[in-house]
Amino acid sequence: MAIKKYLASKDTTITNAFGSALTTTTRGTGSNMGVADVVELFSIYGQSTSGSTELSRILFQFPVTDSTDSILADRNSNAIPASGSVNFFLRLYNTKHAFTLPKDYTLSVVPVSKSWDEGVGLDMEEYTDLDAANWTYATDTVTWDKYGGDYHTGAYVAGSTLPSYTVALTGGAEDIELDITSLVEEWIAGTSDDARQNYGVGIQLSSLYEPYFSSSNIPATDDATTYELHNVNGVKRSYYTKKFFARGTEFFYKRPIIEARWDSSRKDNAGSFYLSSSLASATDNLNTLYLYSFVRGQLKNIPVVGAGRIAVSVYDTLGADGNPSGSKISLPLGGGVVADDDLNITGGYVDTGIYSASFAFTGSSTTIYPVWHSGSVEYHTGSAITVKALTASNFNPNPKYVTSITNLKPIYSVGETARFRLYTRQKDWSPTIYTKATATVQTEIVEDSYYKVFRVVDDFAAISYGTGSLNHTRLSYDLSGSYFDLNMSLLEPDYAYGIKLVYYVNGAYHEQEEIFKFRVE
Repeated sequence: MAIKKYLASKDTTITNAFGSALTTTTRGTGSNMGVADVVELFSIYGQSTSGSTELSRILFQFPVTDSTDSILADRNSNAIPASGSVNFFLRLYNTKHAFTLPKDYTLSVVPVSKSWDEGVGLDMEEYTDLDAANWTYATDTVTWDKYGGDYHTGAYVAGSTLPSYTVALTGGAEDIELDITSLVEEWIAGTSDDARQNYGVGIQLSSLYEPYFSSSNIPATDDATTYELHNVNGVKRSYYTKKFFARGTEFFYKRPIIEARWDSSRKDNAGSFYLSSSLASATDNLNTLYLYSFVRGQLKNIPVVGAGRIAVSVYDTLGADGNPSGSKISLPLGGGVVADDDLNITGGYVDTGIYSASFAFTGSSTTIYPVWHSGSVEYHTGSAITVKALTASNFNPNPKYVTSITNLKPIYSVGETARFRLYTRQKDWSPTIYTKATATVQTEIVEDSYYKVFRVVDDFAAISYGTGSLNHTRLSYDLSGSYFDLNMSLLEPDYAYGIKLVYYVNGAYHEQEEIFKFRVE
């Protein structure tokens, strides 16, 4: 699994706008919209009186450090990778509505610098539900230092190091998919540093798109220092109105989330092992093998090895007892082999109970057996590996493939993580009668394969192809072929879904024809 979603733990809209009656004496500064199923962002200039300004802002907070199902808890349990190996995306989904939709503007996404309450308000028209957080108060008893919320930006908190972001919206109806990895990592690292605490993010119009607001607009009874809205570079026009779905929405896939993405694919070359060739680079000549240490059904580290180094040697003969016999095969420099003609490969720790080793092979044997050991203690003798040869061609091949999922079930539970195993062969494969009678057809491995999952009823992409720089839906492979794991909690239950595959071959992506359907309950 290379995707994990974290639903917002609280959200709300805060505003200083007038109610729909547009009275100039009553603003919604004490109003709260914490249980509304949408959040709203707007800037209105001169609607009530000449030069009047009205604003709303959105607050979101996510479970980064403060719960048992937080990002930090998942990192501590190895459910997500360490810093540098995972990216975090803020994902907000546009809400269609019947009002004017602004275009060509920029949003700011800034970390909030004070704890706030979600509140239980609902009214987004007359602003009659009074609760906190609101425009003035962060909680029922604690005010914001500045009206409209406190944020980690240069204009608000001097010396703040927390990153902020901007998002350009041209058409107006866009969703937001913003990489906020640096901010999430700061939150995680700052669990004991109050300046870097996770208080969520504020979504607001960038200052150039908020309305013009001079010091003369500030009521005489208020302290001007509380007005971060003082904006002599603002605009004298309105941006009304942008809405996103809130965490209370009935639409499962439209909820505000932080989505963790990483490449969890493991390329075990036991089923695609190649002899070194001058056709390939030194890197492409390396083959990687994996060892999985199971103890009573659970992956566990080998006690003597722990998270350290492990050795691998290669033989071409097994004795009658199934143990290696004869001499170790000498190997060339490269990968985990530190010198030419060395007899051992130095492997390393991957994850709990998982080790890997990489090496090139220049021997004459067509079948080899890897033996994993530490010193004189042998832990495992691997299955026979067939050594293949790279070949050039006098024509440009364009292979097409037929694929099946061999262990597909009709129904999966929403709480399970399923492993899907693929069988792949070339579409035009035509075996001889002898081949049919004597051989088990081996699966082919397409090294760069990706999956997506869509809802059958409306073709909605629940999980899109992760073919970008993160490769977060890339398939793994081993001696038995390609496979991937899918956590069914990512999918809304009581719907049928389809799996599609795309293969990257000859510099292009080719989507496969097959669709594999199942239901989540």
